[in-house]
Amino acid sequence: MAATMGARANEPPAARTAGGVVAATITFDDFYHAHFGSVTAQLCAYTGDLGHAQDLAQEAFYRALARWDRLVRYDDPVAWVRQVAWNLARSRWRRLRTARNHLLRQRRTEAEVAGPTPDRVAIDAALAQLPANHRRAVVLHYLADLSVSQIAAQEGVAEGTVKSWLHRGRTTLAGLLDENTEGVCDV
Repeated sequence: MAATMGARANEPPAARTAGGVVAATITFDDFYHAHFGSVTAQLCAYTGDLGHAQDLAQEAFYRALARWDRLVRYDDPVAWVRQVAWNLARSRWRRLRTARNHLLRQRRTEAEVAGPTPDRVAIDAALAQLPANHRRAVVLHYLADLSVSQIAAQEGVAEGTVKSWLHRGRTTLAGLLDENTEGVCDV
């Protein structure tokens, strides 16, 4: 059994010419099969995720395939693949860090937003109990600042009907809000 000096682990044996000189006849398939496992293992140790390590190694070998005619002439083409894979892993960590910082900033601003006041909750609950046409008239008149004639034109009803809806809506709201006066501030 003959051993070749200088052979690296996971590398296929080099082809020799008649004069004993090493010829660079390695195909990309041979290169891939010889080094994919070791590159993936290194990346798995770095990232802690086998699936992601395989994706990174696959991407690095894909990029190597696109440059294989130049890469095959390098002294150590696997070093190039390894460096590309590590750069891809570092880029992922940077993207994750940036995304995490963005989310943390978003959470801080969301945490500063105050919730609805007890008055607002009581008004919303009371409005929800009104019939739809009364609620629409009250919201359009008091929140959208539309006049009675504008509401009548929008709803396609007479102005007297809108006035009736407003009166009935205000009366119902007053009764509902009087029941809920505990804990509601006078404004």
